[in-house]
Amino acid sequence: MGFCPRCNSSEGLEVVSKSESKVAAPRAVPLPEVRESVTDRVPVGMGEIDRVLGGGLVPGGVVLVGGEPGVGKSTLLTQVAGAMSGGSHTVLIATAEESAEQVGLRAQRLGITSHDVLLIAEDDVDAVIASATEVNPTLLIVDSIQTVAATEVGGAPGSVAQVRECSARLIRFAKDRGIATVLVGHVTKDGGIAGPKLLEHMVDVVLYMEGETDRGFRTLHSLKNRFGATHLVGLFEMAEEGLAEVPDPSAVFLADWQGSVPGTVIYPAMQGKRSVLVEIQALVSQSGLPQPRRSVRGIETARVHQILAVLDRHADLRFSDRDVYVNVVGGIRLTEPAADLAVALALASSLVNQPLGALAAWGEVGLTGELRAVPHDKRRREEAARLGVQGIVSPANDGPSRIRGALGQSGLVLANAEAPLSSRFSE
Repeated sequence: MGFCPRCNSSEGLEVVSKSESKVAAPRAVPLPEVRESVTDRVPVGMGEIDRVLGGGLVPGGVVLVGGEPGVGKSTLLTQVAGAMSGGSHTVLIATAEESAEQVGLRAQRLGITSHDVLLIAEDDVDAVIASATEVNPTLLIVDSIQTVAATEVGGAPGSVAQVRECSARLIRFAKDRGIATVLVGHVTKDGGIAGPKLLEHMVDVVLYMEGETDRGFRTLHSLKNRFGATHLVGLFEMAEEGLAEVPDPSAVFLADWQGSVPGTVIYPAMQGKRSVLVEIQALVSQSGLPQPRRSVRGIETARVHQILAVLDRHADLRFSDRDVYVNVVGGIRLTEPAADLAVALALASSLVNQPLGALAAWGEVGLTGELRAVPHDKRRREEAARLGVQGIVSPANDGPSRIRGALGQSGLVLANAEAPLSSRFSE
């Protein structure tokens, strides 16, 4: 340009060498010397949450809790604060969505009167960190990460830049001070936690809360846990005094189960090391549409389509002109392929209009009609026997090896036929 646009000087540019910053090298520690601080876990005081977390909160660990609006995230965390308070534990709740009076009314409804539960209504992340530095709590709860902001960062609260910066500051503070921190996250219309995906990578634990509002059940899923097992589920029931723990989910899920109707099968689902009996229901009805309906809840839709194709090809059961509905009762989501056989039997039972009675089934169904054994067969059998379910169809040990044999072992009878499917479809 020939001149400096700032000071209008016409002098030439001078090369200035920037000195490199010298950082002291950190001391490398041999891996065997790294002590695993298992005893540092702090139990929450609620059995279902402690089990999902792997034994309790880890000092310095950051937990992200997501869920639909109104599912009970704030209620559950307020109960956690009340359960942890007392003794040497102090809990600080930083609310940016509600006023202090609103949180106080919720605490009064839940019966929380401890003076060790402290509350601030603040949406400035630096003010939250300053308050936590002064209080030095055992647990810091931020409700929610999408409503706090850093003043020097552009954008409104909830924007990608704000969520990234506020999360980074809170996580850095939690690690430096050894304070367990829980961040509440909003969800998008697709059901994912709002904000950059980096947020889920930055935290140590990701929990997702969902449930059926009509029945009052709430499930807390562990999607990520650096300190324990994942895919664990805690079950709660919404009551007037808050969320009540359900210590025996199998008995609750099967409370209204009726084995005398077609299209229902018991499936022992594995939640970590615990087996939980759930009911899988199927309804097959005549369709008047050119393309029959396929409605699925609680299990992957593509998995149900695959099972329908296998039954059509390898068991001569036609669903091409039928509407098909599959539901997992209780709001539980099934991700393991071990539920294939239970879904197949429920579909076949509804199609031929024959009840299966007290029958539990599990096993993976292959595309060629074969049945594959799945892990934890012994635990599934023990849980079924505990609740009095004696009928079992499983490919383990001497069980059926193909889908036709499983249909025959279940005792289904075709319409207008005297012999069960086992004589019609031999191994």
